Amino acid sequence: MASTTKHPVLSRRALNRATLDRQLLLRRAPLGVEEAVAHLLGLQAQNTKPPYYALAARLDGFRPEQLSDLMESRAVARIVTMRSTVHTHTAQDAVALRRLVQPGAIDRELAIFVARKGLDGVDLERLAVLSRELVEERPCTPKQLREELLKEWPHADPQSLSLAARCLLPLVQVTPRGLWRRGGQVALTTTDAWFGDGVEPGEKDGEGEESDRTVLRYLRAFGPASVKDMQSWCGLTRLAEAFERLRPQLLVFHNERGTELFDLPDAPRPDEDTPAPPRFLPEFDNLLLSHADRTRVVTPEIRSRTWQGNRAFSVFLLDGLLAGLWHLDEAKDRTTLTIEPFAPVTRAERAELAAEAERTLRIMTPPGTSYDIVHKDPSEQAA
Repeated sequence: MASTTKHPVLSRRALNRATLDRQLLLRRAPLGVEEAVAHLLGLQAQNTKPPYYALAARLDGFRPEQLSDLMESRAVARIVTMRSTVHTHTAQDAVALRRLVQPGAIDRELAIFVARKGLDGVDLERLAVLSRELVEERPCTPKQLREELLKEWPHADPQSLSLAARCLLPLVQVTPRGLWRRGGQVALTTTDAWFGDGVEPGEKDGEGEESDRTVLRYLRAFGPASVKDMQSWCGLTRLAEAFERLRPQLLVFHNERGTELFDLPDAPRPDEDTPAPPRFLPEFDNLLLSHADRTRVVTPEIRSRTWQGNRAFSVFLLDGLLAGLWHLDEAKDRTTLTIEPFAPVTRAERAELAAEAERTLRIMTPPGTSYDIVHKDPSEQAA
């Protein structure tokens, strides 16, 4: 959304520091794990380990077992929500945010499966009812679900059947999937079956109330931001109406390109010279995926270097900006963390990266594990 009204301009660096503060990346927060997951509106969880590394970068005193215990107690869970991707959410958000984003990327994904003609002759209402019965009787793997659905529709595309079920129903990935250093294959059941009476459904919100509340929460975690930024985060469209309803209670800024940005009056906006320490982030971290304009964190010239096909790499921040890649090699008795900066770093930066890498390894490796930190120079990578 653009405006001709004069509003204060936030530099790219000021936006960077504000967003890092909301994302708990300027200083580690003394929050409980469940509180942090709620504040961040979930953690990207396409793979099982990234939520643990995301919290290790953000929370003071974090231990991986804390998140794992919450998953086992069903206080948090893995479910498809924003951008039709798997996230780790609190139980309350697993229900509420899935309901909110259903008309966006999730329904669009379902329309793609239908358009491919893999579901010709399949009654989607019947598919939803039958799938619910199957997964609520006992959690099913996608393969098990496909096999049962094929008995009803033997000529349908098997993959489309199970994926359509995932779109039609709010399906949780049950434990032990996602538990720290335990894991297991994907098995699915509904949020109703998994959470039971642990999540109050609440009364149905009035028109716009749920989207308005989520706008405010999004700004608390990712702002200042534009309408398009939030739409990129959640996969919904037509959110301008919600921002307009909320405009009287929001502050309005412009970025350096003239785009209108909204923010909460009481949200932190640190000085742009506030120090930003190095941080190691997992692949698909929401810091990197939740704005239409990602230049507040990722400079355009390096954006293509963080992906290869559909694979995203783990990245690190220097002075608040994405500055390189890192990866782990976990052998039986030794772990190696390799740091690969995109450009030469100073001696002081190298020492800060090493200290942050060592801290990450102390948190994320079993007690008594030996580890190494390898720093690759950019000239070595090009050779």
